[in-house]
Amino acid sequence: MKIKTLRILFITIFFLPNLLLAQKTDFKSQLESITKQVDGITGVAIEDLQRNETTILNPDHKFPMLSSFKFPIAMAVLDQIDKGKLSLTQKYHLTKEDVQLKTYSPLRDKYPDGNVDLTIADLLTSMVSLSDNIACDILFKLAGGTKPVQDYVHSLGVKDIAIVANEEQMGQDWNVQYTNWCKPGAMLQLLEIFYKGKNLSKPSHEFLSKIMIDGPTGLNRIKGQLPKDAVVAHKTGTSGTNDKGVTAAVNDVGIVKMPDGRSFAIVLFVSNSTADLKAIELVMAQVSKAAFDHYAAK
Repeated sequence: MKIKTLRILFITIFFLPNLLLAQKTDFKSQLESITKQVDGITGVAIEDLQRNETTILNPDHKFPMLSSFKFPIAMAVLDQIDKGKLSLTQKYHLTKEDVQLKTYSPLRDKYPDGNVDLTIADLLTSMVSLSDNIACDILFKLAGGTKPVQDYVHSLGVKDIAIVANEEQMGQDWNVQYTNWCKPGAMLQLLEIFYKGKNLSKPSHEFLSKIMIDGPTGLNRIKGQLPKDAVVAHKTGTSGTNDKGVTAAVNDVGIVKMPDGRSFAIVLFVSNSTADLKAIELVMAQVSKAAFDHYAAK
């Protein structure tokens, strides 16, 4: 009996690591196969938040974040709220000048003449849930500019990310959007930090989680093929398309809570693709579903 037990133990110790490595290799190969359906360069970073198992494609590429940078902006603003520098109930008077910026803004559509008082909670909700660019630049202003936001993210140990231009600046020149870049692993690291809930107070963490879950944007990306009872807290980012048919970025980053209570973080960056948006989003949805199925089977 002892010999049999030792034999089983030996086999387990010897073969289990190889089996796990093979599973991880197969999963990575599956993701690579999916992403080859569109041109450009695709960055993927996925982490099982219970086992800290990570899979990353194109880890060293600097991807333009576009509006996915509104996730770290929100974290930085909420950090200032936790420190008493700002408050969720603090009022900001939206002026006619604020709404002159020609950019995507449901706020401007709702208040074309400005002249309304909005709380920082209102601005954060508009920026994260609705991806409002005017709200984003107002929050940059309230936070002290792009540098304090970048410094905050770097202070968390997340170094492979640059936040140097606001929405107005990105709208002035095609190349500026590439200066707000992030490597897939860095965004994954930021999502993990947020998930653990140690960098923000519980009320701030719950507030940001809610507005990331409630957002109506990007329904065909991370969420596209997931079960309806999966809960997704995420932030999208989408660029325009230039006269050569190149889309600088189609992004979605977030945390998926599976029906069994386990969670995984996922980063999807597609850059410099000539594929249409529907095709890119289909690839993103397939990657997310592959991750869901991979972890659900464990």
